[in-house]
Amino acid sequence: MTTIKTTCARCGDIHLTPDDVSLELHPGGREGDYRFRCPRCTEPQRRPANARVVSVLLATGVPFEVIIPNPITDREIEAFAAALESEPDPLRLLAG
Repeated sequence: MTTIKTTCARCGDIHLTPDDVSLELHPGGREGDYRFRCPRCTEPQRRPANARVVSVLLATGVPFEVIIPNPITDREIEAFAAALESEPDPLRLLAG
């Protein structure tokens, strides 16, 4: 089984499996952060992941998600839906 060596801020060097780690990629997918819970002290940890670390984590099968900064809010969706209902020409909303 593949093991990933990293460091816990409290316990020092530890070994994890790909299932113990999750990867959050920035848009573009080259860098991000990886998260894990230390198997010794159980403290949650977050570490930056440069392009090399991202490549290694992906190659070992670590699950990932792309984090989109400033996503559309529920309020913005509701305002857009209301505008669609009241606008006689909804395509005009897209032109602006």
